[in-house]
Amino acid sequence: MSTFSIRRRVLSFVFAFRGAKTMICTQHNAWIHLAATVAVVTGGFVCRVSGVEWAMLVVAVAIVWMAEALNTALEFLADEVSEEKRERIGKAKDLGAFGVLICAVAAALIGGIVFLPHLISAK
Repeated sequence: MSTFSIRRRVLSFVFAFRGAKTMICTQHNAWIHLAATVAVVTGGFVCRVSGVEWAMLVVAVAIVWMAEALNTALEFLADEVSEEKRERIGKAKDLGAFGVLICAVAAALIGGIVFLPHLISAK
């Protein structure tokens, strides 16, 4: 086991932000997630959601970003293994995409649960 190093901890953040940049610059779906994140944060401030509602929204947004990051990593690794069409690699990529879809649908449902009462009461 290596000893604790502040330099290595700082580098881990550098690597993480480099990964975020790679995902945003290479994945079109990440652009959609970014727009949705901005809309959720803006909507949260406009609707003055409660602390518990903010927590729900933050978890929903984080899970979608995490799923997209893991799916992107899976796709990069799969493409490194083989760029030719291979059935099991295709299935792995499909499963990764499905994981993102599940998270995005759940996040949309959470958004509805949080925002609909605010929108209805605003009328």
